[in-house]
Amino acid sequence: MNNTPASEKLSNTTKFLYGISDLGIQTLVASIQFWLLFYYTDVAHIDPAIAGTALMVGKLTWDAINDPLFGYLSDKTRTRWGRRRPWMLFGALPLGLSTWLMFSLPEGLTGIKAFLAVVITFLLFDTFHSAVSISYYALTPELTLDYRERTSLTTVREVFTVLGYIIGAGITKMVADIFQNSFQFTTQQSWSTLGATFGFVAVISILTTALTIKERKRPDFVPNSMPPIKAFLITFKNKPFMQLMAAQFLSSFSFTLLTSLLSYYTIYQIKMEEQLTLIMLILLGCIGIFLFPWRYLSDKINKGPSYALGLFIASLAIIATFFYPNEPTPLIYVTAAIAGLGFSGQWVFPWSMLPDVVEYDQVMTGERHEGIYYGMWSFLGKFTGALGIAVSGWALSLFGYVANQPQQTARALLGIRLFFGPVPAVVLLVSLPLLIWYPITRDSHQKLLDQITKKDPQR
Repeated sequence: MNNTPASEKLSNTTKFLYGISDLGIQTLVASIQFWLLFYYTDVAHIDPAIAGTALMVGKLTWDAINDPLFGYLSDKTRTRWGRRRPWMLFGALPLGLSTWLMFSLPEGLTGIKAFLAVVITFLLFDTFHSAVSISYYALTPELTLDYRERTSLTTVREVFTVLGYIIGAGITKMVADIFQNSFQFTTQQSWSTLGATFGFVAVISILTTALTIKERKRPDFVPNSMPPIKAFLITFKNKPFMQLMAAQFLSSFSFTLLTSLLSYYTIYQIKMEEQLTLIMLILLGCIGIFLFPWRYLSDKINKGPSYALGLFIASLAIIATFFYPNEPTPLIYVTAAIAGLGFSGQWVFPWSMLPDVVEYDQVMTGERHEGIYYGMWSFLGKFTGALGIAVSGWALSLFGYVANQPQQTARALLGIRLFFGPVPAVVLLVSLPLLIWYPITRDSHQKLLDQITKKDPQR
């Protein structure tokens, strides 16, 4: 039974126009998750340990300030275009240009030059990505207050997320090869052109949303009046948010290990380089196919337990890859499909659970702090992404991986197998209790809204 108030329902057109931005944003995110380490090691010929360490240093320094700060500034912004849209409008083009620059490093950099090149170009990209994406995602809790409708909005957006991932992960190398073979580009020139192309896609999709979606006017929302440090610290008192952050840290780290090592596992362990794009498409396609079934399941058993079930299924699939032989095997297609089914829940539930903690915070503080929460969330996502890439790079270096060497040593293959299968699977299993007993349910969220209404009878 649907009890969504008419005032909180969103048209399909609104959901579509809102979701389209994630096509471009996630094209960039996926190209980084799946291919950035490969680009550094096998195209720019940078030592994997240096590349991984450089990313981690940037995340631990700049992002710890950058993401919460942009969220805070977004909360404080007051213009006739709204709080969030100006950041999207003015950040889109710089984001596209910085993407092109990130994939345009000169070949053969070593030592401190390689370290600085990775840090500077990645953090430039990261700054504009934060400015745009935090404001974009912070629109979700403002567009609708309804528990179910938020899941519906998120599910439609995630369709575009999957499409972006298919572009950024599934066809990245294929597009780079087309540029190289059709235009006689060098390998480096083809990847630089790829970066410019993906940057252009992001600019167009972000501007489409920013120019067509209007922010809802909610005069009953009390805006953030706290100083930045206090607004940041108040998030740590939000117990459901901390529990969700812990679960997301583990699941996101696990997924990044899997995605950053997928190309290495496919090329060197099961020797199926020509099938790499197909494997990625099966994984991402199944993620997309099962978005709506997961949404309907969450209506029956709530978001947290549904999310846990998906991660459990994914963990069973990926742990099996440790036992596959050092030769082509059709089992990888089955594994990709089952993992996609499980990980599909990860693409729906965290983003539909996050808006609910904003109401929990509103009951605590009497104010709305969407931006600061999405800033913290963005930092977590990018930190775990960088950590996953860094750990992958450290593991490759530790186990003796040699770039572009068709026959890797048994030790190198062991490292790839370990950090592609068992390690991320165990991390996923650790996150399950946090989700099974997640405190915000459909009923408890309605009680939060009732408390807010009692405090503000005009609402």
